[in-house]
Amino acid sequence: MMGQITSKRDGLVLPRVHFTTSEEGPPRYSSQQLDASRQQQDGNLQVPPTIVVSDGSRMDVRRSSLYSTLDLVPQLEHYARSLPHHRMKSRPSLEALRRASDVSCSLPVTDSVNEEPQAKEEKAPVRFGWVIGVMVRCMLNIWGVILFLRLSLITSQAGILLTWLIILMSVTVTSVTALSISAIATNGRVISGGAYFMISRSLGPEIGGPIGMVFSFANALACALNTVGFAEVVRDLLQEFGVPIVDPINDIRIVGVVTVTVLLLISLAGMEWESKTQILFFIILLVSFANYLVGTVIPPSVEKQALGIFGYRSDIFVQNLTPDWRGPEGNFFELFAIFFPSAIGILSGANISGDLKDPATAIPKGTLVAIFWTTVSYLVISVTVGACVLRDASGNITDILVGNITDDCVGLGCQLGWNFTECAQTQTCEYGLANSSKVLGQLSGFYHLITAGVFAASLSSALGFLVSAPKVFQCLCRDNLYPYIGFFAKGYGKNDEPLRAYLLCYIIAVAFILIAELNLIAALISNFFLCSYSLINFSCFHASITNSPGWRPSFHYYSKWTALFGAVISVVLMFLFTWWAALTTFCIIFFLFGYVNYNKPEVNWGSSVQAGTYNMALSYSVALSGVEDHVKNFRPQCLVLTGPPNQRPALVDFVASFTKHTSLMICGDIIMREDLCGCSRPQDATDWLLKWLNKRKVRSFYTPFTADSLRLGARHLLQASGLGKLKSNTLVLGFKANWRDSSPESIEDYINTIYDTFDSNFCLCILRMMDGQDISDQFHSEVNQGFEHDETVENDDQQSPERESADDISDKGDSDQIKTVFQNDQGKKTIDVYWIADDGGLTLLVPYLLTRRKHWHRSKVRVFIMGDEQNMEEGLNKVIIILRRFVDSVAPFRLYDEQKEGVSIQELRQSAPWKISDKEFEAFKLKSERKVRLNEIIRRNSQHAALVLVSLPVPHSDCPSALYMAWLDTLTCGLHCPAVLIRGNQQNVLTYYCQ
Repeated sequence: MMGQITSKRDGLVLPRVHFTTSEEGPPRYSSQQLDASRQQQDGNLQVPPTIVVSDGSRMDVRRSSLYSTLDLVPQLEHYARSLPHHRMKSRPSLEALRRASDVSCSLPVTDSVNEEPQAKEEKAPVRFGWVIGVMVRCMLNIWGVILFLRLSLITSQAGILLTWLIILMSVTVTSVTALSISAIATNGRVISGGAYFMISRSLGPEIGGPIGMVFSFANALACALNTVGFAEVVRDLLQEFGVPIVDPINDIRIVGVVTVTVLLLISLAGMEWESKTQILFFIILLVSFANYLVGTVIPPSVEKQALGIFGYRSDIFVQNLTPDWRGPEGNFFELFAIFFPSAIGILSGANISGDLKDPATAIPKGTLVAIFWTTVSYLVISVTVGACVLRDASGNITDILVGNITDDCVGLGCQLGWNFTECAQTQTCEYGLANSSKVLGQLSGFYHLITAGVFAASLSSALGFLVSAPKVFQCLCRDNLYPYIGFFAKGYGKNDEPLRAYLLCYIIAVAFILIAELNLIAALISNFFLCSYSLINFSCFHASITNSPGWRPSFHYYSKWTALFGAVISVVLMFLFTWWAALTTFCIIFFLFGYVNYNKPEVNWGSSVQAGTYNMALSYSVALSGVEDHVKNFRPQCLVLTGPPNQRPALVDFVASFTKHTSLMICGDIIMREDLCGCSRPQDATDWLLKWLNKRKVRSFYTPFTADSLRLGARHLLQASGLGKLKSNTLVLGFKANWRDSSPESIEDYINTIYDTFDSNFCLCILRMMDGQDISDQFHSEVNQGFEHDETVENDDQQSPERESADDISDKGDSDQIKTVFQNDQGKKTIDVYWIADDGGLTLLVPYLLTRRKHWHRSKVRVFIMGDEQNMEEGLNKVIIILRRFVDSVAPFRLYDEQKEGVSIQELRQSAPWKISDKEFEAFKLKSERKVRLNEIIRRNSQHAALVLVSLPVPHSDCPSALYMAWLDTLTCGLHCPAVLIRGNQQNVLTYYCQ
């Protein structure tokens, strides 16, 4: 419903000012700018009028440009293809601008009239900034249990230098990935879905779908793993205090299930409560770090010295600089694999992109700041613990050395007054950097604050993954790439919370917690995340090298080569960590990729794959233009005058049978101007016809062209269709079966199109179906959609001028996919070729190409060639009846001598060029009789053929169009199978030489 439109001019002079925008409406000038405009009048430009559109529930103020009241100034809403919780606004079309006047105009109002006024009263959804929404989340997920329980062991075995190398290598991968994330996130509006949304919108659904499924599952498993890590710490505490619940394994299960249930309740309470819980965990972790750093400077007591803790000492630092490999995990890559999972939390902020105030700003800033501070914390803790603690200590106070007795004492502890030689040599030490996972707590000022830090780190990571998995999975479900998952797409509340996906993630986490043996699953999780990192980096690299104009990230601190390095190194790390897990990951990805690629979902996200395909096609087409033609590389590149392709499926299927995966096919649709009032076919109708071709699995272009007649349209298409070497060389027509009942002008137009084809040095094919090709009448009766149809549509098989209008072409589902004879299996039927004239070999090439298709591969090609002329003359008495029919068919087009009545034949010939004079009829009589004789031979020999191909006679310039039309009709009449009249352009398309 169009709203009331009013316009007014306030006579203000337009200064050089900027306009402001808001999410509630289009750009508008501020009061300060209007005041400034009054002071800067120059008498030249005036402020454009303000257009107020009212729909009864809200006012939409739109400011027009200087050119027209309908032509609007630039507005942000016009460039938003899909904004959540917003309606896309549309600008006037070019047609509306051309037909509108400044006095009376109409604006397209796309806002809903029935907008609910109570929506304004609803509380706005919770949105987070870059600190709380991204930085804190990423830091909490990076600060996992590895920081407190395994970093000291890694430092002991690898030494401080190699530990720093491990940390920096991990940070390199995550930092490069963060730069790629930042570039993708700032290239456009990022809604919910995190890594899945970024990858799918960059590389398309085929790659994004598998990653979305795998990434969601990995987050659910990571939630289970962190919960189990927390449960193990609680179990150890219960055993330390002597109050186990049942037994070690079942204690983990009980504590884990209870913990993940509490985390689920926090998540179901909403993002606001979840955020407050994360802030609490963050504060606990900061206090825990402060407690640790304070403990390192407190002079150690005797009890701490017995545990190998001596405070900052240069000799301890120097000893711990170099590695000391021990046990099965004593190599660099094993320790790298142990440490790297601590870095997988960099996507935690991006995964809740739908809950951020400004994802394009928050994701880059928050992620990079989080990586920086967590890297500093890991480096500081590794160097401080390596400078304060010995690798081996007994924990026994009696091992203290009394006086200067150092006999039989080996190691650095002897210089510090302790003898740990016995346990070090027998490898029975229970304390020290290499033996205890509780070193950080023992070194800190207050032990239990480190335990609280372990709890906060594990629970915050588990909660973060529990929130991330449903958010990503909800976005995947809404894209409908896989079946049976749409149930989980529904959101609830102001934040569109995926409650159903929360419950699914909870069930998965509980299932793996109950297993309580997650070592193998942990390897898969690392590979899933590395696979995601690899594809994120590759997305950034691929979008950069395609040079697409749509790739315009506002974050410039990235490089396509660093992105490629991040993609490659992520794949390498997958195989270095766990090769079997890497293979499993790729198998899952390929299976899910194959499913999406097979189903080909109807989505268009403007992916870089599309841009890359365009670049490749363009570069190959340009390169091909410099290649000279060779007879061995000849391909019949067909321009098919189908009209709307869905109305002539037999013609489409015939050409597709020998061009698919072989050569070019263009469906030409000549639209008569009088049918469409001078307008071209609407874009939505063109898009639907392309979808129809895709559903039919026909590899063809579709080109509509507006012209005054069939001949003019075909002439222009013959000259302009194609690009470079990808240019048509063969015209394919449908046979004009109703030529006897057609107007003489229509016949002349059809025959002149054939003349123009040969004048353009094109090959020509004319397909005749015995029951006709135009199924528009049948289609309308079967579909029963109530579409109007012009009763004057001629039942011919060429592209008729009178056809269904463009407005009648709409999406009718799969009901219009009518099966034709060319889609049936032909078995062992024959393809009969009557090679009457040497045309260069096209008459033989087309049937050979047909036999390469699965429906025709068992068909046998039979070639008939002419005998001597005497044999052709024999038997003419047998075709007297057929000859009489031929004479009767051309009788309405004869120009008899008795019709002169004072008017010369030349004058009648000029006014009616399609007429056949007695002289012309007698001159072409012998040729007409031969056509009749040839038809009798074809009908006698090809009664059971699947397809008949006959050499097309080249029309003479003095041959009347009606007579030539009668020849074509005579050659192919009376057959029970499709017939093709075919003619090459007299240039070789076949050769039996190798060179």
